Amino acid sequence: MAGSTAARGARRLPRSRRRAALAAAVRSGLSEQPKRLPPWLLYDALGSALFEAICQLPWYRITRAELGLLARHGPTIAARLGPRPVIVELGPGSGEKLATLIAALDPAQEARVHLVDVSAAALEQARRTVTAAGPVEVTSVRATYERGLATVPTRRDRGRTLVAVLGSNLGNTEWSEVEAFLRRIRAVLVPGDLLLIGLDLVKPEADLLAAYDDPLGVTAAFNRNVLVRLNRELHAEFDLAAFEHRAIWRPEHSRVEMHLVSTSAQTVPLGRAGSTARFVEGEWIWTESSHKFRASDVTLLGRLTGFRPERQWVDRRARFALTLFSSL
Repeated sequence: MAGSTAARGARRLPRSRRRAALAAAVRSGLSEQPKRLPPWLLYDALGSALFEAICQLPWYRITRAELGLLARHGPTIAARLGPRPVIVELGPGSGEKLATLIAALDPAQEARVHLVDVSAAALEQARRTVTAAGPVEVTSVRATYERGLATVPTRRDRGRTLVAVLGSNLGNTEWSEVEAFLRRIRAVLVPGDLLLIGLDLVKPEADLLAAYDDPLGVTAAFNRNVLVRLNRELHAEFDLAAFEHRAIWRPEHSRVEMHLVSTSAQTVPLGRAGSTARFVEGEWIWTESSHKFRASDVTLLGRLTGFRPERQWVDRRARFALTLFSSL
């Protein structure tokens, strides 16, 4: 209904299935060489709160740069959407970025918002933030991005669909995976629909390391919290004091890696995962990668996956790009 605000509860998998998926991911990842944990494990309720704190740090410029670009160019994007749009954000975090875009909409546009995230806490916060920004109807879906895309409404009597992947979320995967993911997004859109991507750009190594290993230790707490989660949800027995946070810039791969480094030889029971993880001193768990791009890389990705670049806005001080595409 025009001018009304509605919210629907997050759709979620049964707890037993979520726990089984968690156990399988941990068992598989910690048996690899090097050991890995999927980055979505970082975003439980506490992890999401710690990430929001990271976004406020002076060394982490991504969020402020993106908010500034959205505030300045939101009216241009809103005008491109037209009447009765569907706006889908994959990984909304606190919802602040999407709320900035919503504020640029005319209430007469009657926008419908679709939020997708694995974190129930993030979804609830984003729902509150977005509904406070304007008269929009909000649906939240607790799922991976891939599963969430399957729930995107069809065009029918609605206007254009805009899929937004902000906060450099796409930077957490390899180029080939980003290509495959953008093709999946394109598959749920029709010609003329829109894609909005925010991606962090390559910058000096010192700036990158300060952002991912900040002097206050907030990022270190965010990284170690994944072990807290495994102890709580799987009854694993990680000793937090036996693992150190480390961030490394890999220029040959254009990415920052986050590791948890074992400070001694140790064996860790993994509880409900039904196995153990053995570490030698100095061995690490790879918890996240954050790829950095050139502005031209971003437009190339769109062209390779069925999109036409329409506009690109770059914060040159923070080295961050916001790019609007239309589907072909």
